[in-house]
Amino acid sequence: MSTKQEPKEKRNELFAAKIIKNLQHRHFDAYFCKTSEEAKEKILELMPTGSSVTWGGSMTIRDIGLPKLLKQQGYNVIDRDEVNTEEEKRIAYLKAFDCDFYLSSVNAISEDGVIVNIDGNGNRVAAITWGPKKVIFIVGMNKITQNVETALSRARSIAAPINCMRFDVKTPCHTDGVCHQCNSPESICNYIHFLRNSHPVKRHTVILVDEILGY
Repeated sequence: MSTKQEPKEKRNELFAAKIIKNLQHRHFDAYFCKTSEEAKEKILELMPTGSSVTWGGSMTIRDIGLPKLLKQQGYNVIDRDEVNTEEEKRIAYLKAFDCDFYLSSVNAISEDGVIVNIDGNGNRVAAITWGPKKVIFIVGMNKITQNVETALSRARSIAAPINCMRFDVKTPCHTDGVCHQCNSPESICNYIHFLRNSHPVKRHTVILVDEILGY
């Protein structure tokens, strides 16, 4: 017996189908999962056991329990959260470029499929651009915006101030929650990255999840 969809569920499913079509037009591989549990199953399906894998500073990846799961499933995990010194962290960042898979979320995606990220150190956007054989994005539907302009606005006005508070960096937005487009020496908005197309074709995979994930 079929269950009637709730309006929000139906809308998000139709909306995700549109986003996936636009991403495919831009040479991404793309999927829609209703829950983070389904998303984790899809990730395991996409990554052969034993593959080398790492990730950036994404709260989405940590919140859904991916690090623990990947270690349990026999992957060659490089976990920067386990390092003790800045030099060890730098080495972990460098090892990311030679991984089979790099996992990340995004700060925003426009409806027509452009991915926008802002970085403080640049290691995440560098790995997204080049290095790891494959990049998998895990993205809550809350991060989709109408166009590139609103995607950038979301990244700067929502994600960045929250992350500044998370990392406890002394920027103007840490004080009042508002982006000042600052030039603070502790700014985490030093690198602004627009991913228009997946190159090489299907190097990047986007998994849209019908949940509120990350910032």
